[in-house]
Order: sequence, then C-alpha cells, then structure tokens
Amino acid sequence: MSEMPYQSALSHAQGFADLLAYQIALQMQQEVFEITRKFPREEMYSLTDQIRRSSRSVGAQIAEAWAKRRYEAHFISKLTDADSECLETLHWIETARRCRYLADEQAAHFAGQYDRLGRLIAGMIAKASAFCGKPSTRQIRETAAEYFTNNE
Repeated sequence: MSEMPYQSALSHAQGFADLLAYQIALQMQQEVFEITRKFPREEMYSLTDQIRRSSRSVGAQIAEAWAKRRYEAHFISKLTDADSECLETLHWIETARRCRYLADEQAAHFAGQYDRLGRLIAGMIAKASAFCGKPSTRQIRETAAEYFTNNE
C-alpha cells in the first residue's frame, strides 16, 4: 500500500484536492480497493461492492461539500454525509474481519485511518465558517437585471 504525500501545512486550500481529509479519503479508497481484490468471488456483489462504494463516497462527499461551501448548512450537511460513509465503511471492515477476509491487524489499520479521517471531518464541521461564505471563483454570473427605471 503506497503512501500518498499529504500536504500538512496548508495555509489556504485552492480546491477540495488540497484538503487533507480529501487526500486521506482518496488514499483509503485505494487501500480498500486493493484489499477487496482478495475477497472471495461470491462476495463480489455484496460485501466487496458495498465496502468499495462507501469508501469511494467519502471523498466524493468532501468534494461536494467544497462545492456547497457558499452555504454553511449545505457544507455541513455534505460533510455529515462524508462522516456517515466513513462509519459505514468501518461497518463493512468489521464484517470482513468477522468473515476472516481481513486479519485483525488489517482491520485495525483501517479503523485507525477512518477514525483519523472522521476527526478531520468533524474539525471541518466545527470550523465550517472558516470554509464558507466566499463565492466560488468558478461561479457563473448573469448580468444584473434592470428592476428599476429612472422616471424623472
């Protein structure tokens, strides 16, 4: 399992890919993919599919939260979804451990990483105002409509 170089001293994120939580989510989804390649074939459409989907959804929800940061409540909602996907992934990790598809050490590694990721997401939720409120630079704007006329 290769390590992704994390940016640990971000002064300002230019996009969701700069967020440490997103970088870890991406790394973890790849680790989940690699480990599930060894699951039994009969688990392909159940356990394997479920754990891959939930692990991939974490990063997607963080990216969506970034896109919604103009509205703090929406930003928080998407991050809450990301945190939920972390916990769902942990459920499937525990299921795989109990089915003996993962060793205890492997399951502990995933649990530790998803716990770290959950804490990062919780920190972003707690400090949502630091992320929100500024209009996106990619936003498309129409010209202002003329609502008033000058009748003098």
